Amino acid sequence: LQYGIVLDAGSSHTAMFVYKWPADKENDTGVVSEHSMCDVEGPGISSYSSNPLAAGTSLEHCLNQALRDVPKEKHAGTPLYLGATAGMRLLNIADPQVSDAVLRAVAAMLKTYPFDFRGAKILSGEEEGVFGWVTANYLLENFIKRGWLGEWIQPQKKTLGAMDFGGASTQITFETRDTIENPRNEVMLKLYGQAYKVYTHSFLCYGRDQVLKRLLSTLLQAESYQETVSHPCWPMGYNKSLLLSSIYDSPCTENERPSLALNTTVTLVGTGNGNLCTLHVSKLFDFTNCSFSHCSFDGVFQPKVSGNFIAFSAFFYTVDFIQTVMGRPVHLPNDLKDAAETICATSWSELLLKAPKLEKRLPDYCAVSTFVYLLTIKGYSFNNHSFPNIAFQKKAGETSIGWALGYMLNLTNMIPAEKPSSHKSMLYNYWVILILLFVVTTLTTLMTAICLLRHSKSSTI
Repeated sequence: LQYGIVLDAGSSHTAMFVYKWPADKENDTGVVSEHSMCDVEGPGISSYSSNPLAAGTSLEHCLNQALRDVPKEKHAGTPLYLGATAGMRLLNIADPQVSDAVLRAVAAMLKTYPFDFRGAKILSGEEEGVFGWVTANYLLENFIKRGWLGEWIQPQKKTLGAMDFGGASTQITFETRDTIENPRNEVMLKLYGQAYKVYTHSFLCYGRDQVLKRLLSTLLQAESYQETVSHPCWPMGYNKSLLLSSIYDSPCTENERPSLALNTTVTLVGTGNGNLCTLHVSKLFDFTNCSFSHCSFDGVFQPKVSGNFIAFSAFFYTVDFIQTVMGRPVHLPNDLKDAAETICATSWSELLLKAPKLEKRLPDYCAVSTFVYLLTIKGYSFNNHSFPNIAFQKKAGETSIGWALGYMLNLTNMIPAEKPSSHKSMLYNYWVILILLFVVTTLTTLMTAICLLRHSKSSTI
């Protein structure tokens, strides 16, 4: 086996994935699988802006696990990558020098391990979207797969669209035949000899954590930054005091920063009003301006969604909460809308009884469910016909869906641009031998049976 390690440095936390594949099948499909994973303790690396060295130190626990998970004799040949996403993109906008310092500290830590370190970089939103799309379709064998005789088969099924919802950004990526009016949204890929025209867009500041900060800013503005402000998306019976600095410490909210001192404290009181929550969450989108034939929101071009989709990360966790904790099915847009309203109308004490282990994130499920509804239905324009085509999943088989696997496959060139049509696996030879043996055995058995039958007949005569 060969191994590869990718650290997914997201805005809210970092996860390490160890992948494995048979060494003699580097360009096969469907053979790379997740060997193990590790969640790094603490926040994302972008949170260490005041202490960059601590960003590197935070990774030690998981890197030590990788030392155990990958056989020692394979360490030197195991590629190690770190990709940072929207949290670091925001930090790079706010302070490029600090962002560089964090990446240097992380790289310095990774270099102290005996793996083949290949670099630490900030992914663009488009890369994040496309690598997530590649991961999902690779795992589901939508590009190419092995036939039962070991031959390559181009599946006669369409690719899936991919929807990712992280802490600081959200991405939508799907194959389309429509004209992509904005060239920045078009990616042409050639995988296994097949050309794919893919639409992708990443919305910075539309990840879960940044949406919640922007919502708080909207609510404070609406009530002129009073000492006590109503929060319609928080449940009745829940309230919390916050420093303004915790809301306006991001490029996503800095344009709305008030003239008040940032060490000012405000108290937000949950009122559990679903309709008012929807009104305020909808203010986070701009549906009015569009210079193309069709837009999603904020003036961003988007062709009509088509085909099946897979929605992962916080999309999955939100819908999973609705289904498992709230006991509500999610098949149609109205199911999502009704579930969001039910969550908003549920008191804090009731929510705690339903899911005590989720206490930290529990107050925000009303807002996040409402946001997911508005994003998919009003933003991306899914409807009663297309919404059922979205599968909300965390994994495909035993492997997590996200950009990390697609990133590694790209950097190790494990998906060839040309279809390896002449290549047959060893499996093919084994099948031929087995079939020949089966034929010979069957014929021998038949001949023996005929001889025995003739012998028995002659004996009776």
